[in-house]
Amino acid sequence: MDASLKAALFLVGYFLLPFFVGALFLIWGIKKRGERPPVEFILRRGPGETLRRKIAEMDENMPMRLMLVAMVPLAVGCLVLFAAGKLGTSCSLAGLVLAALILLLGMASTGFWSYRFFRKRRNYLLGYLGERAVAEELEPLLREGYHVFHDIPVDKVEGSFNLDHVVVGPTGLFVIETKTRRKGRAREGFEDHKVLYDGRQLIWPWAEDTHGLKQAQNEADWLTKWVKQLTGIEIAAKPILALPGWWVETRALGPISVRVLDEEQIDLIARQLNARCRDVKD
Repeated sequence: MDASLKAALFLVGYFLLPFFVGALFLIWGIKKRGERPPVEFILRRGPGETLRRKIAEMDENMPMRLMLVAMVPLAVGCLVLFAAGKLGTSCSLAGLVLAALILLLGMASTGFWSYRFFRKRRNYLLGYLGERAVAEELEPLLREGYHVFHDIPVDKVEGSFNLDHVVVGPTGLFVIETKTRRKGRAREGFEDHKVLYDGRQLIWPWAEDTHGLKQAQNEADWLTKWVKQLTGIEIAAKPILALPGWWVETRALGPISVRVLDEEQIDLIARQLNARCRDVKD
């Protein structure tokens, strides 16, 4: 067997074998001790549960994916060198050039993959922390007769999404969409920590947009229909867009209607919400 092929096989085995051996020992130990949870936990979702799961999945898959991205070009390059050596001296130079190109392509692919991976994880983490921050601000409402739920999953024909926060209490039903955005350079005449809502759009230090406004309204519409379907209670959910970490100013938007719910209605809606977001298992 050619030395380059041996080296490639050794590197692949060196990286893969410890993972398989460690996994086998863990499974063997669990079965030998008969380990199992004391009870089947089915917990309620916490703030940012969807993002937490995405981050955990990325962290779990990162070593294997990074290894594959890095090792496959190396293995292919070694195989090219091996094949070129078998074909004769005239092919050795061409094989060496081709192997070098494959290795450079592998390095570029690894770098690009790493950039995308860490950028996505960074954004997920920011969103997760933002939802946690909003959840902490909502906690005092619990002492005033409100029920607060987080990360309620919604599955529809056109796709799935989640409601970041839902609050139900004496003054009505509210759905809160959280958008956590980083600060940046401000335009002249704007402060880098302030955002203005003029009733139509968000005016940021760098530009204007409507990001999150329509989403919050669509989620409120869905929640309104869902509550009526399951409880028969006709109440319009109020959309709220939360921007943690920003000083938000609003221009006069007129009076906001408030619908008072009695304790029986609050309890009925809360029990349906509780059932829907209780799916966290081991």
